[in-house]
Amino acid sequence: MSADRVPAGAWVEIEQVVLEPGERAPGIPEDTAAVPLLLRVAGFLTDDAVIGEHVRVRTLIGRELEGVLRVVGPHYTHSFGDVVPELLTIGTGFEGPDGTTGLPEVSR
Repeated sequence: MSADRVPAGAWVEIEQVVLEPGERAPGIPEDTAAVPLLLRVAGFLTDDAVIGEHVRVRTLIGRELEGVLRVVGPHYTHSFGDVVPELLTIGTGFEGPDGTTGLPEVSR
């Protein structure tokens, strides 16, 4: 198998055009209306392929979708910021009636 081919069964992300610019809803901002609405979905590649090819994937829940292969091994790169220690014990039964937890302070 060629080094640039992605093997069937690999975890990948595909891109699918849902709406072309002319099909977008009226009233959306001009810069938004000028570009297609895209869907990105991760799943398991059903056949060997190369980035940029039209492929089929099977998602974790078993849906089969087609689109253009864009990413091999997709992952999340966002963050929700620093930990807020005061939120860690909400709903756990650790917080006392005065709002204290009895747990050690977490340094920031």
